[in-house]
Amino acid sequence: MAPPKPKEVAKAPAAPAGGVAKKPKFGVPRNYDLGNGVVRFSKTKMFHKKAKYKFIGKKNPKAEKPKKPTVVVKQIGGEKNGGTRTVLLRRRKSFYPTQDKITTRSHHKTFSKHVRRTRPNLTVGTVCILLAGRHAGKRVVLVGVLPSGLLLITGPFAFNSCPLRRIPQRYVIGTSTKVDLGDFKLPKHLNDDYFKKNKKSTKRSVKRKEGEDIFASKKEKYVPSEQRKADQKSVDEAVIKAIGLRADKKLLRGYLRSAFGLRSSQYPHRMCF
Repeated sequence: MAPPKPKEVAKAPAAPAGGVAKKPKFGVPRNYDLGNGVVRFSKTKMFHKKAKYKFIGKKNPKAEKPKKPTVVVKQIGGEKNGGTRTVLLRRRKSFYPTQDKITTRSHHKTFSKHVRRTRPNLTVGTVCILLAGRHAGKRVVLVGVLPSGLLLITGPFAFNSCPLRRIPQRYVIGTSTKVDLGDFKLPKHLNDDYFKKNKKSTKRSVKRKEGEDIFASKKEKYVPSEQRKADQKSVDEAVIKAIGLRADKKLLRGYLRSAFGLRSSQYPHRMCF
């Protein structure tokens, strides 16, 4: 029985009119499959067909690469230190650091570096309603936005006893009523550090009076400083002056003195302020 014919190689497409025929991208194998994994030529035959005997024993010497230095000699100061030290340029594989390496991430930003965004209706001079804190329900005037994103508000103190305070914007409802403060500029020293509380030391004093209980802790009453009083007075003067220039000054003064409240079936998200 004659061996089957090798598979026909796909013919190249016909050349276009007036052009040159393109060569096929694939090559013709020297050895071919007869079927069931049996090939036409053996390994010995292919060894001679490919002329591999010509390359036996031939070696192409590789160009020697210049060796990189692994150590460096450093000068050491001091009389009895030997003068020099041989230091490895690269650490050995068996080196284990004593501390975990701190990876600095460029995308990581601390909370103090975050960009602060204030609601568009909360501008300087806006009358706001406080929703939290000991002054909740009072109507106040917004006098500035601090770098930390907190709002600086005042009553004024003469109207509703609300002093200069910081408050987050989520605890505030901004109304449509605005007071034109004109050329008023907030003093530079009225920043976040100005309103920080002094931390009291938790250590008990060793020295004590006779008969005094060492476990008795007295609460110190907060007393505003003279600087705080002067700043409160200067800011309130500018706000009261701006209120006095309005046509509805009597109505606005009463509005700031009154407290905000809701009755049954009243929802703040459905109301326009």
